[in-house]
Amino acid sequence: MTEWMGIGLLAVFVLLFFMIVRIRPLKRVTVYEYQKGLKYTRGRYTGTLDPGQYLILTMFTAIVPVDMRQEFITIQGQDVISADGVTLKVSLAAEFRLSNPDIAINKNSNFRTSLYLTLQMALREIVGKEKIDALMDNRAEIGKKLKDLCATKTSEYGVELLSADVKDIMFPGEMKKAFSQVVKAQKEGQAALERARGETAALRNLANAARLMDDNPNLLHLRSLQALADSSGNTLVLGLQNGALPLPRRVDKAPDSMRKSDEPEP
Repeated sequence: MTEWMGIGLLAVFVLLFFMIVRIRPLKRVTVYEYQKGLKYTRGRYTGTLDPGQYLILTMFTAIVPVDMRQEFITIQGQDVISADGVTLKVSLAAEFRLSNPDIAINKNSNFRTSLYLTLQMALREIVGKEKIDALMDNRAEIGKKLKDLCATKTSEYGVELLSADVKDIMFPGEMKKAFSQVVKAQKEGQAALERARGETAALRNLANAARLMDDNPNLLHLRSLQALADSSGNTLVLGLQNGALPLPRRVDKAPDSMRKSDEPEP
């Protein structure tokens, strides 16, 4: 009797086991090349898995794939007050990736929100210490300062900040008009300076030419002849020092018969 009871209990356990396996079967989980797998056993984190395929019993174990690729986050038009009291709108683009998925997922409810707020506060701190002229001249330095200022804080979120760049700096309407006038005045001043330099160079060349002609008057005649050779169909009036152009005398030879007739008879 006891043997039959043991066999019956064994059959019940085998049946229950197959029912459990059928309800909660083994599962194959794939962790792709760009992912890491967070392994949880009975709800507790037990390790980070590299890319590959894993066979788990879903009754006790779970694997959560986490994307490790680089991502971008954009901070749109933040109203920031500069050191000289001007309200600006600054937009920012940052590139990041997860450096520690355990901290990023298990220690933060949303690491992207944490990163966004960290960048936002750092941007306000940096812009608030600079004047407008310095911001415009050193615009590229803002991203470097942001990265240095946020590096320690973002590492606490399990995030590595790769880059941070200012997309745009927008001024109020009155400031835009003032800056456009300043730029216009600068361009006009540069154009006037270039014209003055050109005129000075031309006058210097003319002065040098006049000095050479004073030292050697024949250069003026040579230059006139060169202009006459280059002209086509134009009238050129030459002013000579003596007031007239000497012409060679032309002597015509008369025939012998005429010369004999002109001789006086003896």
